[in-house]
Amino acid sequence: MQIFGNNTAYVAARAKSRKAGLMDRTRLRQLIQQSPDQLTVAVADSGYRTEIDLYAGHFTGGDLVEAALTHNLQAELSNIIRLCNGKVRNLVEIYTGRFRYHNAKVVLRAVLNEVSLEKVAHSILPEESEVNAPWLKIIEESNTLREAVEQMRRLPFGKALLAVGEDEGLQAYEDTLDSHYFKHSMSKLQSGAPDVRILRNFLAGEIDHRNIINILEGQAFGLTSEEITQALISGGRLVTERSFSQAISSRDSLLDILRQSNNFDFDGFQETITASDEAKTLDPVITWLRDREHVQMQRMSYLHPISALPVIHYVSLKVQEVEDLRLIVRGRMAGLPVEVLEAHVL
Repeated sequence: MQIFGNNTAYVAARAKSRKAGLMDRTRLRQLIQQSPDQLTVAVADSGYRTEIDLYAGHFTGGDLVEAALTHNLQAELSNIIRLCNGKVRNLVEIYTGRFRYHNAKVVLRAVLNEVSLEKVAHSILPEESEVNAPWLKIIEESNTLREAVEQMRRLPFGKALLAVGEDEGLQAYEDTLDSHYFKHSMSKLQSGAPDVRILRNFLAGEIDHRNIINILEGQAFGLTSEEITQALISGGRLVTERSFSQAISSRDSLLDILRQSNNFDFDGFQETITASDEAKTLDPVITWLRDREHVQMQRMSYLHPISALPVIHYVSLKVQEVEDLRLIVRGRMAGLPVEVLEAHVL
């Protein structure tokens, strides 16, 4: 029931209030210092008590925290969407729609890697949350990737997945999901309204970042031009579709394209590339691009404070908090040093 009508100002104010309740860097640093045994209590005290209590009778340790975090996030996304109506709801749902695609990837990976239904139901798709029931059913009834895809045929992206060749692997299906999400979302953002245009530009930035990473990864792994091109998504503004062939020809060609943009910190990116080469990993590049997205998201939430944008900004921060907490819990349970976790989270 849409009890708040089209009161955009009210919804934006609620999102701002919820954003203020999220954990800051100081709190996350304190959590990283906790021992694995202390973390469950610490996470519960950080706003996840209800979910920890809900799952405490079923799970322990990392499984308990993982299930609680996922349940909390799913419930919060549902609550936020229920607050919205009209145009605001449409824009928020375009952003939150990505999590359905994420769940599809979880299912495909679980089926391919023969992960037990119980393990998935105890962590990333907890069975106590009713929204996960259809996904868990697909895992239970599928023995192969293709069988899982067949079960998704009625979902918005079902036809696109079925169009992938039966002999293709997981990567082809995941690339198809990414492409479908962005193409479907961008097609809905055609209005010239300021908030629509800003969200469209943000998604275009996300497309650019994925393409940059896919190109650098493809070149590092020695993939063919055709293989790299298949992973690229149309709709970016830094690396446009007409410049794909140039961008994938060599890393210097990609850098030449990025250098020409007035809206891209090329010097900062080049320093990051150097650090990436020295570390022999793309992690610095991925982190740099992710930080760029965070800055863009924060800026767009202030540009139009009475619109869907502050709500979307809150959702992105809530998702980041849950991802940070997952990383902290998994890392501490696995015995990772505090310094390593601080480098990835803070």
